Amino acid sequence: MLHLCTTQNNKLNMKLKSIFGFLLLALIMVSCKDDDKKKDESVAKTETEFDYNVEQFADIKILRYQVPGWENLSLKEQKLVYYLTQAGLAGRDIMWDQNYRHNLKIRRALENVYSNYSGDKNSENWQAFETYLKRVWFSNGIHHHYSNDKLKPEFSKDYLNELFLATDTKLDGEAFDVIFNDKDSKKVNQAKGVDNVAKSAVNFYGPNVTNEDVVNFYKKKESPNPDRPLSFGLNSQLVKEDGILKERVYKSGGLYGSAIDEIIKWLEKAQTVAENKAQGDAIGLLIEYYKTGDLQTWDDYNVAWTAATEGNVDYINSFIEVYNDPLGYRGSYETIVQINDFDMSKKMAVLSENAQWFEDNSPLMDEHKKDSVVGVTYKVVTVAGEAGDASPSTPIGVNLPNANWIRKEVGSKSVSLGNIINAYNNAGSTGRLKEFVHDEEEMELEEAYGQQADKLHTALHEVIGHASGQLNPGVGETKETLKNYASTLEEGRADLVGLYFLYSPKLEELGLVEDWKKVGKAAYDGYIRNGLMGQLIRLNLGDDVEEAHMRNRQWVSAWAYEKGKEDNVIEKVTRDGKTYFNINDYNKLRELFGELLRETQRIKSEGDYKAVEDLVEGYGVKVDQKIHTEVLERNKQFTSPPYSGFVNPVLVPEMNDEGEITAIKVTQPKGFSEQMLEYSKTYSFLPSVN
Repeated sequence: MLHLCTTQNNKLNMKLKSIFGFLLLALIMVSCKDDDKKKDESVAKTETEFDYNVEQFADIKILRYQVPGWENLSLKEQKLVYYLTQAGLAGRDIMWDQNYRHNLKIRRALENVYSNYSGDKNSENWQAFETYLKRVWFSNGIHHHYSNDKLKPEFSKDYLNELFLATDTKLDGEAFDVIFNDKDSKKVNQAKGVDNVAKSAVNFYGPNVTNEDVVNFYKKKESPNPDRPLSFGLNSQLVKEDGILKERVYKSGGLYGSAIDEIIKWLEKAQTVAENKAQGDAIGLLIEYYKTGDLQTWDDYNVAWTAATEGNVDYINSFIEVYNDPLGYRGSYETIVQINDFDMSKKMAVLSENAQWFEDNSPLMDEHKKDSVVGVTYKVVTVAGEAGDASPSTPIGVNLPNANWIRKEVGSKSVSLGNIINAYNNAGSTGRLKEFVHDEEEMELEEAYGQQADKLHTALHEVIGHASGQLNPGVGETKETLKNYASTLEEGRADLVGLYFLYSPKLEELGLVEDWKKVGKAAYDGYIRNGLMGQLIRLNLGDDVEEAHMRNRQWVSAWAYEKGKEDNVIEKVTRDGKTYFNINDYNKLRELFGELLRETQRIKSEGDYKAVEDLVEGYGVKVDQKIHTEVLERNKQFTSPPYSGFVNPVLVPEMNDEGEITAIKVTQPKGFSEQMLEYSKTYSFLPSVN
C-alpha cells in the first residue's frame, strides 16, 4: 500500500553514536497518505537558511522542499526527471474530476474571480473567499482532503454572486448550489448501515449506482488466471445508463483521454532517456496501458516496474490507491518522481535483507506466513515533483504494487521520501507533546527516542508489514471479501507488525537502535497517546472517525486498552481535570499487539467480513465524546494547523537555438496561490464536464 502517514512526534535531543543510527533517525520514514497523518506536530526546528514555510490558512500549513543532489545527475537523468514530472502534472485535473463531478467547474469559476476581481480585497468577505479557494486547491476539490466533509464557505451566496457579476464569471445550477447546500456532503462515506456508494460524492460511480450494483457487476468478472486476479474497476468509472451498468475506462480515446494523451506524450519522451532497458521497458508498458486501458497490461507493467530497481531515477504514475473508493475498487490518479539516495538506501538494506526473519518470527498462524518473502526493496529517495492524489498533501513514503499476487511472486518497492521528511522536521514546532504526555519519564523518552521510534515504525510498517502474510487458497482479494473495511484493516495490520517488532532486541542486534527497550517504550507511548487522544484534534466534536488510517490507529489502541484492563496494562489517569493514558506493562502490551496481529491476519487470510466489521465498528469508529471535548479544549492554546502540505519546486529547462534542452534548473515557486494558478493555466487538459 502507498501512504502511511507522517510521524506522531518529531523531537530529537539525543546524539547517536553510530553514523548508521544517525542516518536512520534522520531519514527512515515511509507512509500511507497525508503523510502528516500521524504527526503530533512536535517537530523541533533545525536552524537553516532555507525557509521551509510558505503560509498557513484554516487548518492547513503550506511548506516547500528542496531537491538535494540534483546537480549530481547527468543531463540525461535530469531530462528523465523533467519529462516524468511533466507527465505527472499533465494528469492533474483527473484527480479533481475523480474527487467530485463539479470540481473542475467550481475551481475554474473561483479562479476566474481570484484572477480578475478588482474590488475591495481587505474585506472579511474577500478574505473568507480567498481562504475557501485555498482550501479547495489544497484538497483538489470542495471536500476536505482528510475528513471527506464538504468545505463550508464563510461567505454568502449573495457575496459570491457579486464576485461573479464583477468578473463576468458563470457558475449556475447544481454546481453553484452545492457550495452552500447539504447535498453531496461526504466525498467518501464509510458509515455502517448506509449505501456507501450512493452516499459518497466521489466521482467513481454514476449518481444512481448502488453498493449492490457494484458487487453484482464485479461478481461476474473472471480473471484469465484466478491465481493472478486482475484489478477490476481500478481504471474506470461505473455508470448506469438505461438501467444497464457499464464502465467508462480511463484511456486514450476514453474517459479523461485528452489528459491521458498528454501524459503519454511526456512518457514517450521519458522513454527515450531511460537509464536502462528494464526501466525503458516498464515505461513502455505504462504507455501501452494508458493507450488501451487493459488491466493485464497494468499487471505486466507492475511486474516490470517492480523488477526495475537499477538507476538513479524512479517514479509512481497512474491510478493506484483505492482509499477514495468506498468499496476499494477504483484507483485515484497520482504521481511522484524521485531520485535515489544510494548511500542511504544501502545502509537501510538491513530491513529488506532480514524480511524473512521477521516473517518467520511473527505471531501469525503458520498457515498465514509466507515461506519465502521475495523481492522486497527499500530505498531512501529525494522527491523532485508530485501531482494528483500525492499533492499538495503528500505521503512521506511509498510501498507498491498493491496486487497481493505480485507482492508474493515478484516482490515490492518501499521508499521513504527523505527530502519531504527533512522539510517536515525543519518546519517548526507547536509544543503539543508536553500537553498530552503523562509524566516526565514519558516526556524524556519521547524527546530522546520518539522520532527514531516513529520513523522505525513507519519503516517496519511498509517494508515488513505490507509484505507479510498471505491469503488462504481460494480466498478472494480483500476489496472483495472485506469490502469497505479492507483499507483500514490492511493499514492496522501493517501497523501491528511494526508495533510487535519495535519492542524487540532484534532491532539492537541488527544495529538499527542502541537501546531497544527505550525505543520500544517511546514507540508504544506515542502510538497509544495518539490513537486514543492526539489524533482527535482533527475531528469536529460529535463526528465519527471516517478516515481509514485514523480508524486503524483508534481500533488498535482502543482494543489493546480494553483487553489489557484486567491486568492494568494501560491505565487511564485523571490529574488536574486532564486525562492521560499511561502504559504500566510494555511486555504485556507487546503480547496484546501480537494477539491482535494474529487475528487481523486471520481476518484477511480468511476474508472474514463479520469479524472485521465487529473490530472496526466496535473500536475504530465511535469517539468518547467526553475525552474528545477535553482534547479540543486543551488543544486551543496551539495555533499551528494540524495538516501540512507542499508546493512543488519548479524544473525550468534551458534551450539552445535548435530547441534542445541544455540544462534544467530547480527553482521555487513564489507562493501557493501562484503555483495553483500556474498549474491551472498550463495543465488544464480536461473539459469541465467529463
